[in-house]
Amino acid sequence: MGVIYIGDRAAGKTHLALELANPQSHYVKVIAPDYQYIKSLLYDENLQKTKPTEAFKSVYDQYLNVRVQLPTGNKEINSYWLDTAGEIWRKNWQTENNSQWQEFLTKIRESEGILLVLPPYRQLVHDQFNREDFITQQQWCNRFQRWVDFFRYDCPKIRHLLLCLNKADLFCNLQQEANILGYIPNRSHFNWQQRNQYVYDRYFSPIHPQIRELNKSISGLSVKFFITSIYNRSLLELPWLYLGSFLSK
Repeated sequence: MGVIYIGDRAAGKTHLALELANPQSHYVKVIAPDYQYIKSLLYDENLQKTKPTEAFKSVYDQYLNVRVQLPTGNKEINSYWLDTAGEIWRKNWQTENNSQWQEFLTKIRESEGILLVLPPYRQLVHDQFNREDFITQQQWCNRFQRWVDFFRYDCPKIRHLLLCLNKADLFCNLQQEANILGYIPNRSHFNWQQRNQYVYDRYFSPIHPQIRELNKSISGLSVKFFITSIYNRSLLELPWLYLGSFLSK
């Protein structure tokens, strides 16, 4: 089974992937390649930050083997398409690099699960952070409409779409939300349906109309909602725990 991350520039895709591989895990573990190798690919030690995805390369096809520990046993998820350059979503890039764009479309259409990583919008971010660094709620909604159009017209056979509102440390109490949403085998506070409804209602209300449009236009599509942060392992692992539970079913 294949999983791909997609998202706009500065959404935090690369940092999420790097932190997922951190060996200090709970129920989700990257078993190959090892953390130090992944870190050498994605992290700039001199600048002390993740490297930007190279614009000339549409898809990082680094293989990741992810093991998810479930009550029914371990399940492995193979991720071949981890990250994309933000520039790939620009129309002029697609026109000028048509062969790479077609290569990407082929791979994404073959993937079984897609994680769309979204940044927070300005009005959602807490006051102590510089809100001017983020797009407005209206811009955020407009940008998501482009994703809706992309999935409708370019990925009509998509089955599992996970919307991950990233950088949750900027807009919520991480530990409080992790206590509510966190996964504990056989004794979690919420089941998957309750988690999904809670996050959908609390954090995705501005795009409810687009979600309804997406569900109507793609038959058999399952859209799930998550908040993620590199600073909370429980929230970080939830999308992968869901994929481990429901892919190939």
